[in-house]
Amino acid sequence: VLQAAAGILCYVGAYVFITYDDYDHFFEDVYTLIPAVIIIAVGTLLFIIGLIGCCATIRESRCGLATFVIILLLVFITEVVVVVLGYIYRAKVEDEVDHSIRKVYNGYNGTNPDAASRAIDYVQRQLRCCGIHNYSDWENTVWFKQTKNNSVPLSCCRAALSNCTGSLARPMDLYSEGCEALVVKKLQEIMMYVIWAALAFAAIQLLGMLCACVVLCRRSRDPAYELLITGGTYA
Repeated sequence: VLQAAAGILCYVGAYVFITYDDYDHFFEDVYTLIPAVIIIAVGTLLFIIGLIGCCATIRESRCGLATFVIILLLVFITEVVVVVLGYIYRAKVEDEVDHSIRKVYNGYNGTNPDAASRAIDYVQRQLRCCGIHNYSDWENTVWFKQTKNNSVPLSCCRAALSNCTGSLARPMDLYSEGCEALVVKKLQEIMMYVIWAALAFAAIQLLGMLCACVVLCRRSRDPAYELLITGGTYA
């Protein structure tokens, strides 16, 4: 069970890293990745712990089981920390995006796309949005004033339309919803994945500690059981 949990935790952490890479221009605080880093580290540690726990349970080593319980307790505390950090950074997402999104849009260069420009086009296509609050925000950007063609990037065009040119004369061809609210929602969803994963596997840790404690108590309170395991006999 712990090995499966470790694999899922590592997957969640990797998913956060990959998704964050698509939105990193809109969120400058790299410390947001700390929960993901911790959860990957915990997943790796859980895999090792699972092997130790299996060996200790099979051999019913008192020292091994005690070590197993202590390590699980430390991992449990770490996951509680991940949950707390997840909630803290989730609350900061809106302010961070609001602080950086205008700068990203003002740096857009549709003629020779750089990383920020590709990020904007990707987000507008993925989230089906246009501009910060709506498509009219593009009128205040440097790119719009330089091109002077009264149009927005083609990434603002509705996916179902093949003849859309991005012209503001045909606003019905463009996505009407702004990107800021959707980016905030997406990043908060990513944080929730981390929080729920940490909570779910903290519960698994508690179950593992409970099982190990039951075996430890059985060994320490039942002399006959101890003699049976060691091959001894009662007089």
